[in-house]
Amino acid sequence: MADAIRILGIETSCDDTAAAVLEEREGGVHILSNVVDSQDKLHQDFGGVVPEIAARAHAERIDLVIERAMTDAGCDFMGLDAIAVTAGPGLIGGVLSGSMAAKGLAFALGKPILAVNHLAGHALTPRLTDGLEFSYLLLLVSGGHCQFLRVESAQQFHRLGGTIDDAPGEAFDKVARLLGLGQPGGPAVEKAAKSGVSERFELPRPMLDRPGYDLSFSGLKTAILRLAQSCQRADGSFAEQDRADLAAGFQRAVADVLVEKTSRVLGDHPNLAGFAVAGGVAANTELRGRLTDLAAQKDLRFVAPPLALCTDNGAMIAYAGLLAYKEGERHLLDFPARPRWPLDAAAAPMLGSGKRGAKA
Repeated sequence: MADAIRILGIETSCDDTAAAVLEEREGGVHILSNVVDSQDKLHQDFGGVVPEIAARAHAERIDLVIERAMTDAGCDFMGLDAIAVTAGPGLIGGVLSGSMAAKGLAFALGKPILAVNHLAGHALTPRLTDGLEFSYLLLLVSGGHCQFLRVESAQQFHRLGGTIDDAPGEAFDKVARLLGLGQPGGPAVEKAAKSGVSERFELPRPMLDRPGYDLSFSGLKTAILRLAQSCQRADGSFAEQDRADLAAGFQRAVADVLVEKTSRVLGDHPNLAGFAVAGGVAANTELRGRLTDLAAQKDLRFVAPPLALCTDNGAMIAYAGLLAYKEGERHLLDFPARPRWPLDAAAAPMLGSGKRGAKA
């Protein structure tokens, strides 16, 4: 046990307050604890995440979540080798809450601190869960991000394409709100779609007529809005079949776009060790099943981590921190919290919705 390395990982980039303890010892890497405190109930009446509410909740809960993670791991703070924390990208209030908690702990304990890119946590999860060898393709599909990343090493990532507007999870949330399905939108839309006929409504498959790997979901969301308005009753409600058919059509359109674009990427990038998917939208049954089939057609290993490690969690941050720690990285306590932080700094910036600036 003397050679074991223990890392505390802290994640607060959006609406989940999370902490985990990871240990590497002879025989591999082990997740000793992985605690996630969801804020779903706090945001469900607003149709999406409210940044101010999220930041306040992180500040109130972070100490308790860290304490529980340490207790579950059976580890005391002095037994840690380092503390890893999400330093971006994300909602700035949440990133600040986690960063300040980590900095306070690192200073008080005299332990090294590692500022981790949230996207690197997702990108490296297939190695944590399945030992996927470099290099591999990752499709990251979540509420805040949608990117194709070629993962070359723990520090080297090439962004091949991504969304130029809404992320898929964001679009699912907005469509769920339009249809009165509740939040979080992804599971709500998927549940409604089970009894729907996906072919009933004609919906666009944005950007499939253009070369390259970039995606767009804003136009699809607008098409659903118009169809929903045409189906609404005078009191604003929907017939259950109309709502189910709209949900099924939207879900199928999103899956069609993602699968087709993934197929293009895989066709243009041979010699990959595998293909992986991560992010909350990766939990969607239709999408996961179709990506599994696509990988089989390409004769390529497919990795879809367990849901608990697909969505935001502290274990992925601890693992990214572990790899950085082993490569000799150490960060100063004055590192900034970053709302935007592209993994591939050499790639051209991607524009977000409206004029919010370059996406990560």
